[in-house]
Amino acid sequence: MASSRTFTLLCGLLAATLVRATLNPPAVLLLGPEIIREKLTQELKDHDAIQILQDLPLLSTLREEPAGGIPILGSLVNSVLNHVIWLKVTSANIMELQVQPSADNQELIVNIPLDLVAGFNTPLVKSIVEIHMETEVQATIGVETSKKGLTLSSCSDNGRSLRISLLKKLSFMVNPLANGVMKLLVPALPKLVKSQLCPVIEAAFEDMQKDLLHLVEAPVSVSSDHLQFDLLSSAIKGDNIQLNLGAKLLDSQGTETKRFGESAASLTIPALDGAPFSLTVRQDVVNAAVEAFLPSEELAVMLDSVLPELALRLKSSIKVISEKAAAQLGRTQIVKILTQEAPALLLDKGSAKLAQMIVLEVFASNEVRRPFFTLGIEANSEAQFFTKGTQLMLNLNEISSDRIHLMNSDIALFDPEILKDIATDILVAALLPNQNGKLRAGIPLSIVRDLGFTEASSFLTKVSGVKHPAPRRA
Repeated sequence: MASSRTFTLLCGLLAATLVRATLNPPAVLLLGPEIIREKLTQELKDHDAIQILQDLPLLSTLREEPAGGIPILGSLVNSVLNHVIWLKVTSANIMELQVQPSADNQELIVNIPLDLVAGFNTPLVKSIVEIHMETEVQATIGVETSKKGLTLSSCSDNGRSLRISLLKKLSFMVNPLANGVMKLLVPALPKLVKSQLCPVIEAAFEDMQKDLLHLVEAPVSVSSDHLQFDLLSSAIKGDNIQLNLGAKLLDSQGTETKRFGESAASLTIPALDGAPFSLTVRQDVVNAAVEAFLPSEELAVMLDSVLPELALRLKSSIKVISEKAAAQLGRTQIVKILTQEAPALLLDKGSAKLAQMIVLEVFASNEVRRPFFTLGIEANSEAQFFTKGTQLMLNLNEISSDRIHLMNSDIALFDPEILKDIATDILVAALLPNQNGKLRAGIPLSIVRDLGFTEASSFLTKVSGVKHPAPRRA
């Protein structure tokens, strides 16, 4: 598989719950025909399908069922096979597979073209007589209703696609013999290919499905935690395979800390639009991943030594409230920043914001226990998702303080808006680098690498929920 192509990760998602909505999975992996074709082609190689074709027992099959059940061919048996001392496939190739939806879009039809050359010896001529054979095996992939996965519901040689021709005409004595061999192969070859190759195709399909499931269930590192997907159900959508996935979050010890089941929150699955595959993740799963990177924490900053300019500005701002308090600020003044709740990802028209509740406390020095005051800040940052190779990255840009509240004060009651600008600048200078440092590791998307891709793309989509008596799918 060419390594320069990209895949798309869709963090897709859900503004409101629809009344009587059908349950939607935490994530959906959509595999296009390109992935199906290339994975199945590789599995056929791994199962030595070419060797199976080269070992087709052509001569013994013709001798056992020389007429193929067709009486008119019976008379050819003695006149043809008595003059053939050796008949074997000399070269075999599996051409590019074709994947297309069935007429009802409920199954996938996989056409596997075969290109074979067979040769036979006869005492009539010293050289090998070569016959070119083209045929096609058709396999049908359907949904296995009793299980979560898919099944190969049928496999047969498409006799209508069979073409047999003599590669090189020889003498007038040999040409009729070659024509006789070709007539015998017309009924025999499709049956032989079905009996010998279809079991290999079925085994290759099962291993392809297991391999894809293994890729899906591989743990995804989210900071020190792991996000793990598991298969809920499968479906055929046009010429795509859709894998509906459950999800759970595990801590560093492997203990499950959160499970995401099917939800009534709407999850719209965008079309692939030429991409080989896509992963669409529900918003609550994305939020949990962000929370794993940015858990509740307390950050203490000795402002005067780390950010001296902001220390001077803070002192000036406090002086407006209380000159006595401002005078008490020493060189070891401490600002504590507490993120008490998990941040929430808010989506709007392809952009994202990270909203978080922050508590900011100012202490006169590192020796005092009571802060001058405590502010509650409703803040948000622009959240920028992007990819770096096969890593999904998140970076926070700027911080705005949408609302600021005075939670308590030891100096005097005051309007907290006085401190809004300086408080915001402290968050930008102290909290923002700290959070971006935690996010810098990114989320490794091993499935991208394992499918042979070196780059990924990502974007956000939001679907506004509208209450209806019954939901309709887009």
